Amino acid sequence: MIKLKLDNVNKQLGGARILRDVSLEISAGEFVVFVGPSGCGKSTLLRLIAGLDSICGGDLLIDGRRVNDLEPRERGVGMVFQSYALYPHMSVYDNISFGLKLAKTEKTSLRERVLKTAQILQLDKLLQRKPRELSGGQRQRVAMGRAMAREPDILLFDEPLSNLDASLRVQMRNEIARLHGRLGSTMIYVTHDQVEAMTLADKIVVLNGGRIEQVGSPRELYEHPASRFVAGFLGSPKMNFLPARLHTPGETSLIDSPLLGMTSLPFDSAHLAADSPLTLGVRPEHVSLIAAQGNAGVVVAGVEYLGSETYVHLETGEDEPLICRCEVNAGWHVGDRVELQLAFDNLHLFDADDTALRRHPAVIEVLAQDIPQRSPKAGVL
Repeated sequence: MIKLKLDNVNKQLGGARILRDVSLEISAGEFVVFVGPSGCGKSTLLRLIAGLDSICGGDLLIDGRRVNDLEPRERGVGMVFQSYALYPHMSVYDNISFGLKLAKTEKTSLRERVLKTAQILQLDKLLQRKPRELSGGQRQRVAMGRAMAREPDILLFDEPLSNLDASLRVQMRNEIARLHGRLGSTMIYVTHDQVEAMTLADKIVVLNGGRIEQVGSPRELYEHPASRFVAGFLGSPKMNFLPARLHTPGETSLIDSPLLGMTSLPFDSAHLAADSPLTLGVRPEHVSLIAAQGNAGVVVAGVEYLGSETYVHLETGEDEPLICRCEVNAGWHVGDRVELQLAFDNLHLFDADDTALRRHPAVIEVLAQDIPQRSPKAGVL
């Protein structure tokens, strides 16, 4: 069942277009995360759904009903803001019940909703405390409770954890995930933190410049990014990008890269011209290293020890170093010369417009058999 639908939604402020032809469907019970860099339009889109800003073009439907012109209280949505925005002179009970009182909810029903919400959020023993007596995580739960007590059809979260320290963010992230599991309600969550997006979402919506770049599950977006932007935005460290040129287009692509040499890859480039510029992408965990002989290979420019893993930075002659995720005891040191081994079936190829080329999985095994005969300059695939 489609709970919420955006149909070519646009938003303009002055002469600037903030959102451009945004179309999206969100099913009932889904946890959807809007993610993207600052200024991409994710918070604006959330405010349009909440009714806090007006839509300049297109339609917003909730349960099949057009709600463009409805007031926020008429849409059946609840919103948790970045700031707790709690009333300091009120108790937890009064803060949670405030919206219900404004809606003139019957007293018995009001008390039942507040107590039920407090129990779900583990605030039932704190109902008489004032906000100054609470931790940051507890205050954020009170803010969530105030939205939940109204029993909205859709819960909206606008970067609710950004004011918390690192340990509290992890704790609250887990609590929000458990909350969604218990309630089963539709939730839309805005963040610039890709870790929050990857760990919380059923479906991620990646926004860039007011447009949707890609929509899909965390795994789909991580393993099959539709564009170089998505590939570089999701993942920490981000995907490595290497320049290349298309030597021979076709159902499989023969590419030439300064680092890897001439290599045949299972990507469809039949629509491109020979000598077209390309970008080869590979994630740090799909790069492994072997010791180079003599002056061959590339030089280790930096080593980051993180306790559970080590990141090795390689000087390739490009603007940014290539990063390899290694085991803790890999033993590489600055100045070492190494050759690269890339996971053949985890490569990505992007055209000059930064759009991912379509992969042919069936071709991978055939091409892999020829790898020893086509060793590139700086390593093997």
